[in-house]
Amino acid sequence: MAEWENRLLAVHMLENRVANAWVDRHAHRAPRVRRRIRCEHITVDGDLLSYTPTDEREGKAGIYITSSPLKPENCYFEVVILDPGEGGFITVGLVPGNLPAEKQYTWKTDSVAYYSSDGKLRAGSGVGQEVGPPWVVGDIVGCGIKFDEMKHDGLGRTRVQVFFTRNSRKLGTVLANLPPDGLHPAIGMCADSPEGAEVRLCLDATWEEKTDVILMSIDNWEEEWARRHDIRLNGQLLEYTGRGKNITDVGLAQARHPLNTTNHYFEIEIIDPGENCYIAIGLARKDYPKHRHPGWNKGSIGYHADDGKIFIGSGIGEPFGPRCHKGEIMGCGILFPRDYNPEADCGTTHMCDSCEDLLSKTEEDEDNCHSSESEDEEWWERPYAESGTKVQVFFTRNGKTIGQREIRIAKGGFYPTVGMLSSNEKVRVDLRPLTG
Repeated sequence: MAEWENRLLAVHMLENRVANAWVDRHAHRAPRVRRRIRCEHITVDGDLLSYTPTDEREGKAGIYITSSPLKPENCYFEVVILDPGEGGFITVGLVPGNLPAEKQYTWKTDSVAYYSSDGKLRAGSGVGQEVGPPWVVGDIVGCGIKFDEMKHDGLGRTRVQVFFTRNSRKLGTVLANLPPDGLHPAIGMCADSPEGAEVRLCLDATWEEKTDVILMSIDNWEEEWARRHDIRLNGQLLEYTGRGKNITDVGLAQARHPLNTTNHYFEIEIIDPGENCYIAIGLARKDYPKHRHPGWNKGSIGYHADDGKIFIGSGIGEPFGPRCHKGEIMGCGILFPRDYNPEADCGTTHMCDSCEDLLSKTEEDEDNCHSSESEDEEWWERPYAESGTKVQVFFTRNGKTIGQREIRIAKGGFYPTVGMLSSNEKVRVDLRPLTG
């Protein structure tokens, strides 16, 4: 019995040695392989991947495989869904480094992927296991390896746990073989139309498993926001998920409740300025166009971080304060008059059909415009949007007031509004800082 225990202990020690030595051993071999990015029927523009089949391959799958495998120091990546495509699917997963750039890569040995169309995980076969719902625009899908749980199965194979996430929530885990040259991030795409299926690849993403308490907190924050366009909510964080290519790609988040005499101030902290720090804080009417920065259109005012300008119902700003950078806090609030009567500005936000049609037309026009000047003067002149009480709207930077402007409150009130327009922008929002 003692001899058997000694043998078992020796086997366990050997497994640990194999697991711990794998990274160093194969990292030493890696330079000999010199893998390149492999791409088939997918166009690469920076971190954007777009499905672009040739005419004769329309409806066929495309694939993108990175040059480097996941490693312990970089064990996770994410994909932001910008366009899921029509009648097709997107896959996010891992493949061996020597796998050819072929369609249906998830059916190949040692490959694993998560499908957008049916929410299933597939590992080396066409049969999948459902772990979540189909994906939609704005979803962030992640994939990673738990290198600290590597095991040796006694047959010369190293096994690892591969996990998948959707919007920061862990969905499922699958056991996979770890080839000598590692597992490489792979993106697959297929659509009926050549225009569609576009994602943003984030190879430097990180993820930590959240407890139920944290997830409950994130769910509660959802209730604070009435609407979000091209912006993802992660607890108190707002993260831009749009294309960020032109002026119509603005991401907008608007709070559920307007500022009032009790709660008259809010703040944002710039966690990540992204590529250009096209971040704006301000106030806007409830039905403000979703593709416009606060301040660009009538019924709004905004302070912009990239140039320090203030915009009041127009795409033409004026010098106002300093530019804002990573780590700085921007604030916005209202100084209500002492005799303020909230009933005077609580007009209904319901519109007649003709007004709704006009607003819809306005937003369609804004999608096609190439100028930041206000495009909705005609709508604004309607009786519905008639101005209310004059108030002082002020802005702060790192707790210090930088200026204020007099403006009339739109009927229905002024709602805290945040705009973003460049890749990787991220802010932390405090709708009730209690400092105003």
